[in-house]
Amino acid sequence: MNTKVQTGLQRLLEDKDLQKKYPGKIGYLCHAASITKDIEHGLLALKRVFGDRLIKVFGPQHGFVTDVQDNMVESKHTIHPYFNLKVYSLYSETRIPTPEMLEGLDHVFVDLQDVGTRIYTYIYTMTYMMEACQKLGIQVVILDRPNPIDAKTMEGNVLDMKFDSFVGRHPLPVRHALTMAEVAQMNKKFWNARDCNLDIIKMQGYKRDMSYEDTGLPWVLPSPNLATVEAAYTFVGTVLYEGTNISEGRGTTRSLEIIGHPKIEAFSFHNHLKKVFVSEELTGFVLRPLVFLPTFQKHQGLPCGGFQIHVTDRQKFEPWRLCQTLCREFYHHLGSEFKWKQPPYEYEYDRMPIDLINGTDKLRLWVEKNGSRSEYEKIMQEGQTSFLEQRAQSLIYE
Repeated sequence: MNTKVQTGLQRLLEDKDLQKKYPGKIGYLCHAASITKDIEHGLLALKRVFGDRLIKVFGPQHGFVTDVQDNMVESKHTIHPYFNLKVYSLYSETRIPTPEMLEGLDHVFVDLQDVGTRIYTYIYTMTYMMEACQKLGIQVVILDRPNPIDAKTMEGNVLDMKFDSFVGRHPLPVRHALTMAEVAQMNKKFWNARDCNLDIIKMQGYKRDMSYEDTGLPWVLPSPNLATVEAAYTFVGTVLYEGTNISEGRGTTRSLEIIGHPKIEAFSFHNHLKKVFVSEELTGFVLRPLVFLPTFQKHQGLPCGGFQIHVTDRQKFEPWRLCQTLCREFYHHLGSEFKWKQPPYEYEYDRMPIDLINGTDKLRLWVEKNGSRSEYEKIMQEGQTSFLEQRAQSLIYE
């Protein structure tokens, strides 16, 4: 396969001098998208290199095999029937690796495909791993992978730490424009892992403005409902509908690209939305009216009127602003048929799910009061200066 980018995993597999840096017992935090350039699972490849020194495997949310659909659906610890290795779930009774799980390890390789959005939990599984290994003196080695929606474009409000949760542990904007290794750098420099023995195997050939297709690497869905690179772009915005009764397309073949509700007549509502997009200067996409039938989750078996978001210009597309604007319009169009999801959500039992996803309560209140674009922009500005300063000190790639 003609790839322009070498991942951290690929570099480790092909560089014997690099391999010698890790002489001890190894754990591997990975999932279905932890693959080589030849679409072989990283665990198979690393077992060939490190043999019996690779003794434990860890899986994030959605499981080591990336089969679990939903939030708060846990994966069990298992013995893998083929590899005969203990597989610990870090989305189980705990999201934090325990001393027992880490016992006997000298190095933990972290090899997860992120999607560049604050609400996606793999960066937090990584930072929890860093903090747990810090206490035990275990080295954490990040095998870096691309940010599929580029590592240059930022969008959205910085998390207010009063709304921290497993969908937002750190003060990041929604679209953070970092790779996994750069988030790890920020955790070591500024957050909770200053004493972590951190090593990074950076990518070769990677440029910050690359979309995933530009890398030449094969795409494997990093979670069950992100089947396409296109969905990684729309997910930045459509993920917020997890905090509402608007379907984000789960139960369809284009989840997180499709949104809707049984009480929406898509074509007439689209006439209204087109005027809103002109006045709000929202471009870079086409909203296609449709009807879809979710086969599971929200509105299962009910025809939903709604839209597929087709991204036509990734440089102009603002997924977070688009979907907050749409949320405002859905809220006032549907009236009592619109509902905010009630707790629990991601193991938080008191705070509103939408506030955890948004990283603030100000956006929910903005939606409810039919707020203006200038009011929205004011919410977006909070915390940006501090984030940009810290980000600048954590970047690995030019």
